[in-house]
Amino acid sequence: MTSKRRLALGLGLAGLLLSAVAPVQAAGFLIYEHGTKAMGMAGAFTAQADDPSALFYNAGGIAFQTDKKRSFLLGGTYVRGEGGGFDGAPPFPGPGVKEETETLSEILPHLYWVERINDRMTFGLGIGAPFGLSVEWKNSDDFTGRFISTKSALTAIDVNPTFGWKASDNFGIGIGIIARFSDVELNNHRLTPGGLPIPAGLEFAKAKLEGGMDSGYGFNIGFLHQYNNSFHWGLQYRSRLTVDYDGDLTLTQISTGNPLIDGALANVIPFNQKIGGKTSIEFPDIASLGLGFATSASSWLEFDINWNGWSSFDQIQVEVDSPALPDIELTQDWSDAWQYRVGFRWNSSERSQWRIGYIYDETPQPEYTVSPVLPDANRNDFTFGYGYTGDKFSVDLAVMYVKFDDRTVSESDVFYFGTYNQDAWLYGVSFGF
Repeated sequence: MTSKRRLALGLGLAGLLLSAVAPVQAAGFLIYEHGTKAMGMAGAFTAQADDPSALFYNAGGIAFQTDKKRSFLLGGTYVRGEGGGFDGAPPFPGPGVKEETETLSEILPHLYWVERINDRMTFGLGIGAPFGLSVEWKNSDDFTGRFISTKSALTAIDVNPTFGWKASDNFGIGIGIIARFSDVELNNHRLTPGGLPIPAGLEFAKAKLEGGMDSGYGFNIGFLHQYNNSFHWGLQYRSRLTVDYDGDLTLTQISTGNPLIDGALANVIPFNQKIGGKTSIEFPDIASLGLGFATSASSWLEFDINWNGWSSFDQIQVEVDSPALPDIELTQDWSDAWQYRVGFRWNSSERSQWRIGYIYDETPQPEYTVSPVLPDANRNDFTFGYGYTGDKFSVDLAVMYVKFDDRTVSESDVFYFGTYNQDAWLYGVSFGF
């Protein structure tokens, strides 16, 4: 393989890998709704953690779940994006350009099992998908941002075994291991690079990058202090972890309209073959502090503040499978982000409970890295929920409306300017038994 050929392939792969990392490091791909009771209260659940979803929200809560030999919670959250779009601005793609995303439709499952060991100890196993969304643009062959991304997607499944210990009658501790299994995909169109004996800037290929189902490991720890019947506080930490991906890039040729150029490209570029490369994603650590108050004998108010450690995502490093190319680094400069959650619940009867909540969620993404890969923004979320508890079962329902702020990009590293807008609805259901 010639050095020019290595260079062309390496740059194409590097560009794809660099873009593929970005979407999963944004708030838009971190989903916090992994238990429907908590979802109805806007996820303000750290100081309650009184059902098996404590394995996600605060592991210290399972230490108090010794009244039953075992319990299960099974459910999911359906995420549906609404109205995702883009209005162009100068210099590119220019005013009057309007683009739309495909309707986002994803189901994020959750499954929890808590087993009583003795009066002071429990074991729990949680399985969920804290990352699992995608951004796909309509009419991809004509989309003005297709050289940046036509589709970006991530799947991540967490398996989280945890032990709970009731250190005293009102103080619980939970410690667990997080095993994350994840894959990524990024699709875009490619332009001929400079330095080859053909014109630069010609659209010549569709590119698809897929990372295999790779794994990374971390831990979680939680504390729950039920100070008295009127006040609880909780603290939870989920560690940073890294997943290393082996990626495969496949290029499908697009005619440039010039048969001579098409033939020359086919002679130097291995279309319809897999090209290797490696990258990694450093998922952020997450901390949550919750304060809960009984406002009456039948109602509860909770305030949570969550911190997401996005500042660790300051650069991307890519290894290209070519001895002629150095590793590549790209500065990202993300910031830590905060979420502010408030939830309220009240019992309308011995078996029925109603819930409402509100979230203000900061984006960690600086303006100059906002792109079609992931157009993230600050958001305001509103939740409503209901729960019914029977003798041997429970059912919880919740709905969340997510209102993203419009995000206008006037400073761009990828030379793509305009305003992004999107809303989303989330619907949750959990069954306990």
